[in-house]
Amino acid sequence: MSKEPRQVLESIFAFPPNRETLGSTAYFIVENDGNILVDCPAWTDHTKLFLRERGGVDWFVITHRQGISQQARQIQQTFSCQLVIQEQEAYLLPNLEVTAFGDQWDIAPHCQLIWTPGFSPGSACLYYQAWGGVLFTGRHILPNQQGQPLPLRTAKTFHWPRQLTSLQRLIDQFTQETLNFICPGASSGFLRQQGVIEGAYQALSQLDIEALRHAEISL
Repeated sequence: MSKEPRQVLESIFAFPPNRETLGSTAYFIVENDGNILVDCPAWTDHTKLFLRERGGVDWFVITHRQGISQQARQIQQTFSCQLVIQEQEAYLLPNLEVTAFGDQWDIAPHCQLIWTPGFSPGSACLYYQAWGGVLFTGRHILPNQQGQPLPLRTAKTFHWPRQLTSLQRLIDQFTQETLNFICPGASSGFLRQQGVIEGAYQALSQLDIEALRHAEISL
């Protein structure tokens, strides 16, 4: 039996980690200006029914290359939604109708995609202004075992110094008043019952970026 998506904030649901996308966590934002699916959940009849019952999908956003499943085409065709991905990774969706963006792109006045390269060339974050500011970080920023946000250097990291530059960009762009929560695109099990990372800006602003430059590669 399929696990139910989990409501992590009033208008935001997290899907169970998807094996096909190496354990990535997809999210669904129920929005008056158009519902947004962030990355690929496991594509089952249960998932389709869940999305249909909440008005379907208007925007389908990919935050990183590991958030793409083989069912991306089926998701787009099922809901006739606009698929948005950073231009560096649009080639990963051949023969699909995509909207490719560069540095940043507004889905709505209160919802913006931000290019944060490093984990992958087209890694991006989705910023949603509700609830004091929510950042969907893909694999750019993940929780550690204590549930604190960190960039994670792995053998698959495309460009570690660039990832840290992208992290600094987010710290410079937001404030404690505009960034309250992070919804990470993987390792969500470390969040346990909480479901989101709270106090997001304060936690990010306290990171020692210079020390992180010398971080060892994680398995």
